[in-house]
Amino acid sequence: MVSSGSDHYRKLQLVDITGPCSPLGKASLSLHEILLQEELRVRSIQSTINKQSPLGLGDSKTKVPIKSGHLLGTSNYIVKIGMGTPKQDFWVNIDTGSSLSWVRCQPCTNCSSIPTFAPSRSSSYSPFACRTPQCSPVYTATGHSPSCNSSCLYEVHYNDGGFSKGVFGKETLRITPSDVFPNFQFGCGNQNSFPDSTSGVLAFGRNQVSLVSQTTRKFGKVFSYCFPRTDTSYGYLALGKQPSTTSAVKYTKLVTDSHSPNYYFIPLIGISVGGKRLSLSPSVFTKPGTVIDSGTVVSRLPPLAYTILRSEFRRAMSNYPSAPPQAILDTCYNLSRNATVNVPPVMLHFGGGTDVQLDPFSGVLVKLDASIYCLGFAPNQNQTDVGILGNLQQRTYEVVYDLPQARIGFRAVGINC
Repeated sequence: MVSSGSDHYRKLQLVDITGPCSPLGKASLSLHEILLQEELRVRSIQSTINKQSPLGLGDSKTKVPIKSGHLLGTSNYIVKIGMGTPKQDFWVNIDTGSSLSWVRCQPCTNCSSIPTFAPSRSSSYSPFACRTPQCSPVYTATGHSPSCNSSCLYEVHYNDGGFSKGVFGKETLRITPSDVFPNFQFGCGNQNSFPDSTSGVLAFGRNQVSLVSQTTRKFGKVFSYCFPRTDTSYGYLALGKQPSTTSAVKYTKLVTDSHSPNYYFIPLIGISVGGKRLSLSPSVFTKPGTVIDSGTVVSRLPPLAYTILRSEFRRAMSNYPSAPPQAILDTCYNLSRNATVNVPPVMLHFGGGTDVQLDPFSGVLVKLDASIYCLGFAPNQNQTDVGILGNLQQRTYEVVYDLPQARIGFRAVGINC
């Protein structure tokens, strides 16, 4: 834990699961493979927002089909939490696109050597029965209210074929020794199929059973995070309103979509390259807004916006040797022979006059290997698909989610968080 000066504000160390700082070991996937897998998460988010049919419910028992774009194992950020009495420690993914927190539980299928929560060793664990008030909010959050005749079961499916199934219950969540939350509602996953070595997900979506809502009394539905420029550095997750800052936070409004209330939307209205505002009408960016997401790596833009951005960026980078496309990234350069590189500045313009200058070597260019760098944006398949602001473009900023004020802010913090 990073020290803080207020009882209503906490900072936790945040680690990139794919990097050398990860306590779970170096990830086996290359960035190229991660980007290919990430497309599944993006399609899941977009299909949910486009109101496509949900995934199958499986057998007839009570289940909670979570509409989540989360894809474990794709450059996610992890944090350490404690569960139970006495405390059992776990590293879990943080995800603004998930509504229900869950951890792998004993007895556990397909967990191998991954740390799992043992309910039998905790005096404070209690499962919820079916047809109880505690069970119904989860159904409401997912848009499904199947009938039931037994325990309150949840079932999370992901587009890569991964899943988690188990019992919805309550337990004592221990974020720090002084931040303890009895009766925290979560999923206890007994059947899990993931390539990821984390123990679960800490959900930060806009839902009454997310961590944000369940810790309202202490942290007031305000949280922030800072993703480091590289995976060799630590970031942080902050809960609560920061008592004071050395630099101002620039806010844009938080938009709500009544059909997709669990996601965070912000109004992206324009882009500049090299100090020049691109000829793009704000209407090019689909309504209700652009999803800001902690788990997506590369930002997705409407095809027209991406084409114009790419054209201007290529013009500004014409003096550098190009390289073949890499996975979903089609604008790449071989910079092995360049001692210095002048990356054209890229700025994102949001409603309310909030401008975000992207870091040249994490927010604009993404490093694929020692010599290959690519433009860190990709186009959507369709003009009507929702845009997504990925974590590459959020790096070197503290991103502040202030739900009571219905706003999301950006505070420049530099190379290191």
